[in-house]
Amino acid sequence: MRIGIIGTGHVGSVLASKWVGVGHHVALSNARGPQTLTELADRLGHRARAATVPEAARYGEVAVLAIPFGRYQELPATELAGQVVVDCTNYYPQRDGQFAELDSDRTTSTELVASHLNGARVVKAFNTMSAEHLDDYAHCNGAAMLYGMPVSGDDDEAKRTVMDLVEELCFEPVDAGDLAHGGRKQQPGGETYLTDLSADELRARIGTQF
Repeated sequence: MRIGIIGTGHVGSVLASKWVGVGHHVALSNARGPQTLTELADRLGHRARAATVPEAARYGEVAVLAIPFGRYQELPATELAGQVVVDCTNYYPQRDGQFAELDSDRTTSTELVASHLNGARVVKAFNTMSAEHLDDYAHCNGAAMLYGMPVSGDDDEAKRTVMDLVEELCFEPVDAGDLAHGGRKQQPGGETYLTDLSADELRARIGTQF
C-alpha cells in the first residue's frame, strides 16, 4: 500500500518506519518542505520518499495526519477529498491555542478535522499511545501481549482499512464507535488516552454503548 504521512515528528516518523518495515511505501511530508526529510527518507530506504504536503496527500490509498492539531486548517482539503485519512492528532490547548467548541465539549477534535476535510473518510487512530510506546510495542515475535488500539470512524470501510494497518503493526484494533462518541473517548482525558491496555481491557474500558 502507498501511505502519505503528513507530519514527521515523533508519531509520524515511528509509523512511517513501522509501515515501511512491513512492506508499504510512504511519502513523507512536513510544513518545512521535502528538503528537510531527505535524511529520514534515506534512513527508511527505497520504500520511502520525501514529498510536499499536497504530494503526500495525493500519494496513495491512505493519508496519515501527525501534525499539531492547531494547524489542521492548513491541511489540503482538495487533495484529501475521497481519501482514507487517519487522524493521529490531539488537542492540547497550551500548544494549539483555545478552541471554544472543544473546551465546552460541543464537538471533538476529529470532527473538526473531518469538517475541514469535507469529503475525506476520516478515522481516529494511533493517537492514544505515546510515540515511544508505539515504537516499543509494535512487535509480534515474543510479545507478552498484544496491546489494544482504539479506532473510531463514521465510514465502516475506511475503518476496516485502518484496522488492517493497526493489525500489521501487531496491535489489536478495538472498534470504539463513531467519531462523535468513540473519538471523544480517544481524546486527552478520555477513557482510552494513554492507557496502554490489552484489547480485552480496552473493550471493557470503552463499554458497549457508543
